[in-house]
Amino acid sequence: MSWPPFPSPPDLSGAARLQRELVNAVELNGDWSKVGLLAALDASIKRGESLVAAAVLWDVQNESVLRVAVAKMPPQKVFPYVPGYLSFREAPVYLAALETLGTTPDALLVDGQGIAHPRGLGVAAHLGVHTGLPSIGVAKSRLFGGAAGVLDQKEGCAVPLCSERALVGTPCREGLQVGWLFRSRTAVKPVYLSPGHKVSMSETLRFVASLPRSTKLPEPLRQAHLWAGRARREGLAEGLVFE
Repeated sequence: MSWPPFPSPPDLSGAARLQRELVNAVELNGDWSKVGLLAALDASIKRGESLVAAAVLWDVQNESVLRVAVAKMPPQKVFPYVPGYLSFREAPVYLAALETLGTTPDALLVDGQGIAHPRGLGVAAHLGVHTGLPSIGVAKSRLFGGAAGVLDQKEGCAVPLCSERALVGTPCREGLQVGWLFRSRTAVKPVYLSPGHKVSMSETLRFVASLPRSTKLPEPLRQAHLWAGRARREGLAEGLVFE
């Protein structure tokens, strides 16, 4: 399991140009009902330290962690943090973690945006296009768009997330939905779901809602978040850290 090196544009204008080109390769269709192996990806960093990523291989049917891989990138090689350009910062180290897993997953669940992005290519969408793997983005905060309606406080409720070209608070006009505002736990702040690649809008919501969760994050992504933080704090070596 290996892919070409992730592109590293010299500046933000080059990065934006690449995003506008690659967005045309995003496929917003696909059935995830047969996804058996899911790779959940999250990263952790502290100023002046290496960027640390965790890839958690999740067994969808048995709802369990099969394997965890960690990869790191030294601070001098980390792309600057700029909203809207997260893929250039985190995708290279995610790819390294995925390769270390030793198993190609059926799909990716990424901490970040899919198409809910100013240029339609957040980190989940960019990773999907680069690897050819189906992908979904799950973000803890909004980057782009607005909710088309009021989200109920009850667990499992969702409202469409619309492009800012739509009138926020009214139903999304056709073609302007970019994701979902999803209440994963009753009376807890929602998460922002958006298709990345090879998945439809409705399937994005169905699949994420089907995953177990004990907090606001779906469990595979919560595990990736915990492992990335632990690997950074404890200085875990790169490679497989659990299997």
